[in-house]
Amino acid sequence: MPPPQSRSSSWSKFLKRLNLQFKQCFHLSFYKNLLLNPKKSIYIMSGLFILEVFLNILIVRITNYTEIDWKAYMQEVEGVVNGTYDYYQLKGDTGPLVYPAGFVYIYLIFYYITNFGNNVRLAQYIFVGLYLIMISAVFYIYNRNAKVPPYAYIFMCLLAYRIHSIFVLRLFNDPIAMTFLYISLAFLLRRQWTVACILYSLAVSIKMNILLMAPGLFFILLLSVGLGQTFKYIFYCGLLQLIFAVPFLLSNPTAYIVRSFDLGRQFFYIWTVNWRLIPEHIFLNRYFHLTLLLLHIIVLLYVCRYQWLKDIKKIQDIFNYHHNYILSDDTIITLMFYSNFIGICFCRSLHYQFYVWYYHMLFHLLWSTNSNDKVNLLILGLIELSWNMYPSTFVSSLILHICHGYILIKLVQSLTTQANMPKSGKKVK
Repeated sequence: MPPPQSRSSSWSKFLKRLNLQFKQCFHLSFYKNLLLNPKKSIYIMSGLFILEVFLNILIVRITNYTEIDWKAYMQEVEGVVNGTYDYYQLKGDTGPLVYPAGFVYIYLIFYYITNFGNNVRLAQYIFVGLYLIMISAVFYIYNRNAKVPPYAYIFMCLLAYRIHSIFVLRLFNDPIAMTFLYISLAFLLRRQWTVACILYSLAVSIKMNILLMAPGLFFILLLSVGLGQTFKYIFYCGLLQLIFAVPFLLSNPTAYIVRSFDLGRQFFYIWTVNWRLIPEHIFLNRYFHLTLLLLHIIVLLYVCRYQWLKDIKKIQDIFNYHHNYILSDDTIITLMFYSNFIGICFCRSLHYQFYVWYYHMLFHLLWSTNSNDKVNLLILGLIELSWNMYPSTFVSSLILHICHGYILIKLVQSLTTQANMPKSGKKVK
């Protein structure tokens, strides 16, 4: 037991430190550091998380729920409850079931929890919980990387009018898929590859848009664990899809494959956010769709070769990369978000609920460019304005494309001037 004099000295030092920190709270530099220093993000994030809890509950309580797809989802999974596993026979008021098997299992859980889909208010609170899990994963990713200034997260939460609506007022499957995606990315940053890939595959099984990040995930695995291990993890992803699909494949394999992974599905012009600036007959034209797909592939190949693999001279260097280097957290995040954003830029149609596909990624992408903060905030504001314009107009679609084009060009310019793959250093042998 320390002598009384020693205890008194320790207590005195503690009080001095506490007094110094208290005085710092009254200095402008303290608040400036709190808002601008990315390494201090956790404080702003913690406050915003608490705010989000009350904000989401308030939205549920004072804003009317809007029925769009929830009833149809319940009708689709009710068919499974009644013993129908043929995807050609599963449908709701809005049309046939067009999502993979993971969607069915998730909404079957909701079906039973919410009294066969009748307790919509309870479903809304479940989605409040999902939103809080998602924003926690997003905050973990951004805090770990420490690139975006803390004040930007205030805009991330307070500008998210459409995002809150998609979660707690619409009950779409898109936010569920994105929640699993962000959790998967959190495990990627922890280098827990198996868990990350299983969660990624689970997200794909809920909605196919997650496949837009497949190129990024492939390169992350290839450069982190090598070719053999990469195929092992791809096998895990495929195996999970197969296990989920077994009852439906046994009933009618063609129906399941055609319906759940229908890449050629037509979208309604009335709901498009990004292509209102062209006539409907062009929007529905197959050649237009093929052109967008071709542009998507070309840009993706260009980025892979001249950015992601810029400094790699020989094919063997790719396969041996993991023996010499470790990918930084920033690189892992950028590969996933960049890959997704390229797909977003060339989507055949973006519906209002699709905003959640990339909203929280925009902050990392913009602060990965050499744009100044004011321009970044302006771009975010214009994108938010475009997504909140209902119905979309020629002008709102044009603004959205201009903003997307600006971000894509700035990413190409900014990242091309940097080393292709930021590294955290050579591996310790």
